Amino acid sequence: MTSPQRAASTAVATTVATVCPVFLVGGLSVQMMAELGFTPAGLGLAVALYFTTSAVFSMWSGGFVERVGVRTAATAAVLLVSTALIGIAASVNYITLVAVMILAGPANSLGQLSANALLAKRVPARRQGLMFGVKQAAVPASTTVAGLSVPLIALTVGWRWAFGAAAVMALLVLFLLRGSAGDAPRPVHVQARKRPSSALLVITAAAALGATAANPLGTFIADYAVFRGLSEAWAGTTVMVGGLAGVGARIGVGWLADRRDSGRLTMISVMLGAGSVGLLVLLAPPLWVIPVGTAAGFALGWAWPGLLNFAITLRHADAPAAATGVTQTGVYLGGGIGPLAFGAIVDFWGYTVAWSMMAALMAAGATLMVFGRRMLLQTT
Repeated sequence: MTSPQRAASTAVATTVATVCPVFLVGGLSVQMMAELGFTPAGLGLAVALYFTTSAVFSMWSGGFVERVGVRTAATAAVLLVSTALIGIAASVNYITLVAVMILAGPANSLGQLSANALLAKRVPARRQGLMFGVKQAAVPASTTVAGLSVPLIALTVGWRWAFGAAAVMALLVLFLLRGSAGDAPRPVHVQARKRPSSALLVITAAAALGATAANPLGTFIADYAVFRGLSEAWAGTTVMVGGLAGVGARIGVGWLADRRDSGRLTMISVMLGAGSVGLLVLLAPPLWVIPVGTAAGFALGWAWPGLLNFAITLRHADAPAAATGVTQTGVYLGGGIGPLAFGAIVDFWGYTVAWSMMAALMAAGATLMVFGRRMLLQTT
């Protein structure tokens, strides 16, 4: 039987490994654009395709996890992402990078949903909020690693070595998964489920809006900081600050959710609303507000996915991976649309318009989440 601590550590390790490609590309974007020759719009397209393939495979991945079990699905995810990381390190041009990012997308959905299922099935309900927060904190933790890799690796031995090191670290997760072979949940036969309720679809749409607005933070904040006048090293530090803020916030809201009997979706709505203000802070003239706005964006506007997974798995304890596969589709779609749209807006109208539009979308997501919660309460 897997202990809650073992389940959390395995979930975190799997999550970190499978989200590394997109955040390393974002954190090392300045160096990669200079060598591979692409623009912010090209960066947005590469990241968009990563999240789009994650979305396409999300519902299938949820069912796959329920059928074959967490260990098998997570192992497949780690092997796939390790291959992708090596492929990025060996990229010779932008086309190669895009192709490998597409390959990394399914690894993301498999890894995330494997971790969701492990926590939902092996952690007591009274502690799931915190554990989901810890697991989801692995995502901005990857941003922190990406930020640190700029001064420590990219500006010393080159950006390719950062991806090579990440591939080795991802493969090490296999030993953790192998060690828990006897503890992995048994394969579960998943019967055909009913179509998602209207309430769940509205919540998924709200998540898509929030992810559309928040995801460009991890991808573009380094380039934006350099554009505003910060050095490349300070831009990497800004990414690190945002990642740390996101880590703390995701764990904190998970801990708080465990101490509430309800209102978790309301918490998400409040966070999205406050996060939209954080995005607008990025536009203030002083350079010192860039790390502040970045921290606010990560800690408020992008710290809710774990809380959403927790809320959904509580209502779908029989098949948590399949259920969160639906809502994660919205998160991934937003993650795909956001960088693509943001990059195009930057190329045509500049960063001011881009951040303003993302702030408006995040506020809209907050509003839609309120309606989704009301619909959900009416159906239960």
